[in-house]
Amino acid sequence: MSGKSGIIRELRQSKTLLLMIAPTIVFFIVFSYIPMIGVYYAFTKFDFDGGLFGSQFVGMENFKFLFNTGVLWNLTKNTVLYNLAFIFLGNIMQIICAVFLAQLSGKLFKKTAQSLMFLPYFLSWVLVGAFVYNLFSDLGVVNSVLKQLGLHSYDFYLHTAPWKFIIVFFSVWKGLGYGTVIYLAAIMAISDEYYEAAKIDGATIFQQIRNITLPLLKPTFILLILFSLGGIMKGQFDLFYQIIGSNGMLYDATDIIDTFVFRSLTVNFDIGMGTAAGLYQSFFGFALIMIVNFIIRKTNKDYSLF
Repeated sequence: MSGKSGIIRELRQSKTLLLMIAPTIVFFIVFSYIPMIGVYYAFTKFDFDGGLFGSQFVGMENFKFLFNTGVLWNLTKNTVLYNLAFIFLGNIMQIICAVFLAQLSGKLFKKTAQSLMFLPYFLSWVLVGAFVYNLFSDLGVVNSVLKQLGLHSYDFYLHTAPWKFIIVFFSVWKGLGYGTVIYLAAIMAISDEYYEAAKIDGATIFQQIRNITLPLLKPTFILLILFSLGGIMKGQFDLFYQIIGSNGMLYDATDIIDTFVFRSLTVNFDIGMGTAAGLYQSFFGFALIMIVNFIIRKTNKDYSLF
């Protein structure tokens, strides 16, 4: 009885805080937990007449098909490799830009540079997709320049090779300004005493960056990497859908789990297959987060998420 009364007393004392967090709890219950009932689709051959529980139960057949045909391997490979490129190249470029901006003395130039770098972050992927198409289509800027130089035009939308670099470039470009601001804020929080002591000891600007700035950015870098790895199995659907679209010629190198699930649900109407791929994505991503956090926790407990 004492334990139950203690809980009731705790709830009464914290009722204001509980009321504040109630909308968030309701949001997650309605939009995250109740929809989990739909996971059952992954084990069915969905029939629109039968609905959720009236469709034929096929067990693990959808998963077997995805594994046996190699579809899941290609989707996983593309999703993971693209995200690793986005995460590490993006963070490296953001650190470089933040360090460069931190060294600038002119306030006007610094503010202008920050604004120009931040601008792409607010652009819609629809606009970016249109921009990419006007660059690389048959009548686009790149092929027009090639023709002016007397060279043969290149059909980008029939070859997969260049798109790996194009997609990574535009992803890094679009997120560069946002990440730079985060790292720049971390640099601004570093005490000036460190740099003043280094200058007295005769350290050059590059030595100050290597021995002071970069080591003190390590906690921020690791934290952002861990947060990013949490979504490594969740591809940037807008990026791939708006730039690649429904061009089947490029699927081998650009198809990710999110675009496959989208086509399964809206184009092929194979609800069971799409749900199976989405469920695999969730479990694989969860396992990856746990493994990475376990490794970080073993090497440096202060940097782990939990």
